[in-house]
Amino acid sequence: MGYASPRIVKKTRAGLLKVKAGEAAFERDSVVFNFMEYEFPLLAGLSRAAAMGLGRLSVLDFGGSLGSTYFQSRKFLSAMKELRWSVVEQSSHVACGRADFANEELRFYQTIDECLDQEQPNVLLLSNVIQYLREPYLFLENMSKREFPHVIIERTAFSLNGGDRLTVQHVPESIYKASYPAWFLSEPRFRQIWAKDYEQLCEYMVDDKIRPPADNAVFKGFQFDLKSRSG
Repeated sequence: MGYASPRIVKKTRAGLLKVKAGEAAFERDSVVFNFMEYEFPLLAGLSRAAAMGLGRLSVLDFGGSLGSTYFQSRKFLSAMKELRWSVVEQSSHVACGRADFANEELRFYQTIDECLDQEQPNVLLLSNVIQYLREPYLFLENMSKREFPHVIIERTAFSLNGGDRLTVQHVPESIYKASYPAWFLSEPRFRQIWAKDYEQLCEYMVDDKIRPPADNAVFKGFQFDLKSRSG
């Protein structure tokens, strides 16, 4: 079973409905948690982007499931003067998101272009998604040309040997039975893509228990600002 399986959407929906009803603190990868775990580097980056946008925060959350990060962060995001959170996902997630979770702040789109026709995001959020793409570097190169003012990258896997490594991730059956390809990326190659048009604001380690057998990998987060076009 791969990521597009209806079973995954169904379980994620059930978990987020509990969050929405106040019966759980937050949901991640279809698993619900009773105690909140805030992603403070992410919240700091979003708050900074909003401050630079004079209180306006519009996030394009690519691969954002049914709005998991929005719901996990909304207590802090509620202070924003203007908030728009746009999830770009597979059609099954979009249909479910629009039916059960969309509101004045949260919207769902099937493609980035569809989102950009309706929204003006000042933040591109890529959280735990790049390593699952078929061609991650081609995607990142395309995103770097879109000129998002701020880019926040969370929970992304890198190989410590400097090269790429393609693995198969097996999800524990206690969550759901599934497996899918997962990259451990080359950090030098990743950095090179952003270096031309973006300034790196910060990077940080992320505690994640998913590792290849040799354990020669890390999970990291990065935040970038678009370079000034003046001069």
